[in-house]
Amino acid sequence: MKELGSPIAYGRTAEIYPWPNNRVLKLFFDWFPRESIQYEARLAEVVHGSGLPVPAVGEMVTVNGRTGLIYERVVGAALFEVMPKRPWTIFHYGRRMAELHAEMHSKTIPLEIPRQRQRLVEKIESAAALPDALRGRILAALAKLPDGDQLCHGDFHPANVMATLYGEVIIDWIDATRGNPLADLARSSIIALGVASTAQTTGTLDKLFVRLFHAIYLRRYLALRPEGKVEYGRWLPIVAAARLSENIPELEQWLLAQAEKVVD
Repeated sequence: MKELGSPIAYGRTAEIYPWPNNRVLKLFFDWFPRESIQYEARLAEVVHGSGLPVPAVGEMVTVNGRTGLIYERVVGAALFEVMPKRPWTIFHYGRRMAELHAEMHSKTIPLEIPRQRQRLVEKIESAAALPDALRGRILAALAKLPDGDQLCHGDFHPANVMATLYGEVIIDWIDATRGNPLADLARSSIIALGVASTAQTTGTLDKLFVRLFHAIYLRRYLALRPEGKVEYGRWLPIVAAARLSENIPELEQWLLAQAEKVVD
């Protein structure tokens, strides 16, 4: 039995422990499939090799009967923690997140990862709160939008970008897909606007802060990739419908209202 001490972070699938030589151990729970851990290791290696600022992954290990991955340790704090404490940084980090997102969307990677369109279809079909008639309209609208082959994060928001002394680092790539960057941009918008528009955030000033961050981020992204503004708007209802599959009660009515804006 190896003594690990207390975890330094917790996730849905794993605990994070300090590890020698400026590294961390991501120790997965017993129920998490080994093949999914192997996939995460391959994905992390390939994304790191693309040149994006992401933690380097090391070997797979077995510790106390559980499977883990060794990662480079990222010393810093997530942007969602940094910005409320230092509000003036919202302008820098809003623009910086857009720049990182646009850089990511210039990449393709030599690894077979899920197709974004298929994942959206699966989510829309499994969203119990979505009325059947609206589901049909959403799927028909999705079929008209173009595919892509770019690297998409799938969950890009300020909790998944770390501020460090050496710049920003993108984490949590398990939802990465190959697809259309504008759908990935719409996903980030739906996450942010949902926080700003529902009980996910309660204070008026907090809601305004999130809206300002989103406006800065979106404006910078569309300045870097201006050709996508109209198409981005068409993705928003589709991505909102897909998010309904995540069963977040406080978001349900707001997401339905966004999905109903679909353009047939």
